[in-house]
Amino acid sequence: MEWTDLDLLLKLLFSHLVVDFLLQTNSIVRKKKEGNCLYHVIHSLTQALVAYLIVGLWNCWFIIPVIFVTHFVIDYWKITYKERLSSFIFDQILHIIVLFILWIAITGQYSMIGKSCQALMKCNKCWIILIGYLLVLKPASIFLGLFTRRWSLGGNVSESLQNAGQWIGYLERILILTFILIGQIEAIGFLLAAKSIFRFGELNKSKEIKTTEYVLIGTLASFTIAILIGLIMVKLMVFQQSVI
Repeated sequence: MEWTDLDLLLKLLFSHLVVDFLLQTNSIVRKKKEGNCLYHVIHSLTQALVAYLIVGLWNCWFIIPVIFVTHFVIDYWKITYKERLSSFIFDQILHIIVLFILWIAITGQYSMIGKSCQALMKCNKCWIILIGYLLVLKPASIFLGLFTRRWSLGGNVSESLQNAGQWIGYLERILILTFILIGQIEAIGFLLAAKSIFRFGELNKSKEIKTTEYVLIGTLASFTIAILIGLIMVKLMVFQQSVI
């Protein structure tokens, strides 16, 4: 694959981001949610024309109808659902898939899909990374729940957002694992310090010492699990590289 082929994909993605997020104002979004079909047409047509102009391949006229129709259908489908994170992510994934298919059709990189799948299936490093990130999510959360159950405070824990603690744990372990994989282990210290400031600042009263200790145990256990998984992943990747 040549750089010019990748250049085309980048231009398609750039045009999508510009029109979908910069040129699409709040008033346009509101009109689309109200079911005003004209604004759907205007936005989708703008998306198609901007992509065609930025790509600059005048003989590839089919870019306009493909992007216009698919963007219109996907956006119209999205307004039938409530505004949720899942619908937003799925909407963007569908748009990107369309652009990827267009890129393959224009450049003729049909064999690249098969080669990429074969390379992924044979890439032990990729599988190690995927397993590591999966482990620090739900499995680590279940383990921590069982580990801290003996110190559970029940209804004594101060009121907080629903599932906020679980998502904080997910994000902190993902960050720790990422820091280890990119060789920035010292950043974990800054993450722990930042969490300590925000999480323990309100738990410094003597009557809340049990809550403070409970939160501290959970935080240190979460950090320990993520660090151990990260170090094991690094060792495994070094090992598999040495045996190749």
